[in-house]
Amino acid sequence: MATVAVPRRQAVAHTQGEEEGPQVARVVAYIALVLVAIIMFVPFLWSITTSLKTNPEAAQFPPTLLPRVLTIDAYQRVLTGAPFFRWFANSALVAGLVVLFRGLFCTMAGYAFARMKFPGRDALFMLVLATMMVPATVLFVPRYIVVLNLGLVNSLNAMWVPFMVDAFGVFLMRQFFQSIPYELEEAARIDGASRIRMFWQVIVPLALPAVATLCIVAFQGSWNNFLDALIFISGSNRDIFTLPLGLAQFQNFYYTDWPVVMAMAVLTTIPIAVVYLFFQRYWVEGVTHTAVKG
Repeated sequence: MATVAVPRRQAVAHTQGEEEGPQVARVVAYIALVLVAIIMFVPFLWSITTSLKTNPEAAQFPPTLLPRVLTIDAYQRVLTGAPFFRWFANSALVAGLVVLFRGLFCTMAGYAFARMKFPGRDALFMLVLATMMVPATVLFVPRYIVVLNLGLVNSLNAMWVPFMVDAFGVFLMRQFFQSIPYELEEAARIDGASRIRMFWQVIVPLALPAVATLCIVAFQGSWNNFLDALIFISGSNRDIFTLPLGLAQFQNFYYTDWPVVMAMAVLTTIPIAVVYLFFQRYWVEGVTHTAVKG
């Protein structure tokens, strides 16, 4: 009997070891994710706490994380000492137009590359992908020349017209459309649906996760766009500033009121956080679906 019991104990121990292995790896992964989350959240937490300090306390060394005396004076100065709501409206208008047109054009272009057959389709798509490898800084001068020739300099139109189409958006939508079964289009075609009707009533509703992902990326990029605003908009025309450009006005070479700067940064970040919190389910679904099935 003893000769039978020993192998059984070894088998049980071996099985327990196999079960403990994945559990240990899962715990290590969770710990690593928590550490990464803390590292990424600390700068935002520092911005919030600094915005609630007085300027002498914010400039002291060594610095402190929590303010000794809470004050919202920095937020009051941002809201009353600068045209914050005008800048907010400008940013919202620009971001809304970028989201609208980029979502429309990239969705249509992605569908054309995924479903429609025409001469040079693959070569044209590779050319679109090649533009993603061009550094953004290389495009500043030619983009400014185009905007200048169109007469859009020193206007909000310069902040959304050049950004209506994006190579990444076309790629994202094309990959997602390729994962949709052809049988759905065949069934719609048999029912007498035209290409346009089939696109809007069958394909686009199925691609909402990818469209939401595209819109979130477009909104975030447009809302945080500082360099293009700095290039296209004159510093003397404060009425057409966007929030990132307005934030830069609170800094100068001789003196920086860090609580005011951090308060402005926190107020600028809130819309992006709200949009992501509401649409994060579509974001995860769209990215996962495109990566796995595309």
